Amino acid sequence: MTTDTEGWVRVCATSELLPGEMQTAWDGDTPILVFNHDGELYALEDRCSHEDFELSAGEFDPATGTIECVLHGAKFDVRDGRALCAPAYEPAIKFPVKVHDGAVWTRDDRD
Repeated sequence: MTTDTEGWVRVCATSELLPGEMQTAWDGDTPILVFNHDGELYALEDRCSHEDFELSAGEFDPATGTIECVLHGAKFDVRDGRALCAPAYEPAIKFPVKVHDGAVWTRDDRD
């Protein structure tokens, strides 16, 4: 993956992330999971807030806009990261996404 001059990380070409699909990118040590939910792009840290486990191992349900952690069944809204059921109570961290020159970009914007 390449990084442009603004500090954004290239995820993939827009044609490689169709509605109902997800892709993982890395910004340094931070895994970021990018979702295409009905043509809108959203990004969350690829980590369940309940237990440090990859959300990308779970099932993205494009009909409801949710991702379920396979470890204990916690669900998160991909649009804003909020936890929808126990055992997760804290949201997943949300990151910005942009489309530029036919590619999808994201970044860890925490200070």
